[in-house]
Amino acid sequence: MKTRTLLPALLVLAALGLTGCVNNAANEAGSPNITEGPAVQVDAAAEALLPADIRDRGVLVLGVNPSYSPNEFKDAEGNPTGWTIQLTDAVAAKLGLESEWRQAKFDSLIPSITGGKMDVGASSFTDNAERQKVVDFVNYYTAGVQWAAPAGKTVDPDNACGLKVAVQSGTFEHTDEVPAKSEACVASGKDAIQILPFDSQEDASNAVALGKADALSADSPVTLYAIKKMDGKLVLAGDTFDQAPYGFAIAKGSDLVPAIQAAVQSLIDDGTYLDILTEWGVEGGAIETATLNAGQ
Repeated sequence: MKTRTLLPALLVLAALGLTGCVNNAANEAGSPNITEGPAVQVDAAAEALLPADIRDRGVLVLGVNPSYSPNEFKDAEGNPTGWTIQLTDAVAAKLGLESEWRQAKFDSLIPSITGGKMDVGASSFTDNAERQKVVDFVNYYTAGVQWAAPAGKTVDPDNACGLKVAVQSGTFEHTDEVPAKSEACVASGKDAIQILPFDSQEDASNAVALGKADALSADSPVTLYAIKKMDGKLVLAGDTFDQAPYGFAIAKGSDLVPAIQAAVQSLIDDGTYLDILTEWGVEGGAIETATLNAGQ
């Protein structure tokens, strides 16, 4: 899938916009009752690839916008949680490092990475060619775009002209996917799609459940999670489409890239990776090889 894909690369350093439906607590209905991920053994070969300054520091500084359940969101104490958080913590553990999470607006994450304030961005970044101009991606998941509609209502994502569609601000769905569909409607003489952007995915999902929007569009794991949590108020609309990889964002050309790639692959090989995804019910997007810059 392609989500949380923002503005063209020429504008990335100036602004990339975005930012999560229902209560954002880890112990809310539908969320796994886990506060810590599985125990992880250090991978000496991956650890040896670390830049000396990060190895000596002993800490991996991680950036996240925790507003995208179930990938990354806040627990009852306001700390980041979700399957992306657990996976990233496991990556740090593989490298013998502690995780230091820094919460920030989504549009500030890549500038913080390129500016050296964060080592890695772990916030459901869609890896694409535009972003690859300023950061490198270690790919760890494949997602797609998935629409949902209110229960009892049939919506076709390929025939949504004139409908109100809720999206999270700054996501690929907001900046690319739904606008392209709307432009096609207008070009064929039909009514444009009314795009309703919300600061959080929770608000977008609630808008559909309350009848304020006809449908929502989001990443496949996010939509499936929202449907599960909304307790019958939302249903799938069409099939998943437009698949693309998620990637950990790292400064372009950084010596940290090989270490992160090796750590992700080690987690895949020893089964920890799939255990985490399965615990959260998002194993459908699991990959077998940690690739680099695989997005188109």
